[in-house]
Amino acid sequence: MASTGSTLLLTLLLAVGLVFFLRAASKDRTTTVEVRSSKPALEVLPALIGWLEQRGWQAAGGDPERRHLIYRAPVASSPALAVLLSLLGSIGAACLGLVLRQLWPLLGWWPLLLAMGGPLAGVLYRRRAQREEALEVRLVSHDTATGSALRLRAHRDELIALELDLGPRLGLFSDTNLLSSPI
Repeated sequence: MASTGSTLLLTLLLAVGLVFFLRAASKDRTTTVEVRSSKPALEVLPALIGWLEQRGWQAAGGDPERRHLIYRAPVASSPALAVLLSLLGSIGAACLGLVLRQLWPLLGWWPLLLAMGGPLAGVLYRRRAQREEALEVRLVSHDTATGSALRLRAHRDELIALELDLGPRLGLFSDTNLLSSPI
């Protein structure tokens, strides 16, 4: 009975781990970063806007007086991660069912039906991960002698893609290194 109790505890910890993994997979990772370039804003902004439109971002407004632009785009969930979470949920629920059957044999094999609830993990992930994201661009400084400075607010992955794609071409640099920061 003691080993079954410890197995139940470990199985419940597995379920808690799955819940936290599910929350982390669909967590909002919006970050604000200030990016500078030695090039003038009239060269940086059109390249940035073209890059955003090429990636599917659409202009959603802004405030020209405050030099602020807003872009929006739908973000899809990962089908592979949804399948993995469904599989992990089903296996974890089946393990919980087996442990419950060991603890209370009178239940018969009914606890194994818990495994049918496993795909709910994938459904929950897909529902939480599919949303519309916003990318905000604000021109902070546009001095022709010193270059330009932009404040970008977007999903961390989008900022990393921007740094990798446009960084070398436009000479973008920031004091925050997104590539080495923890997730």
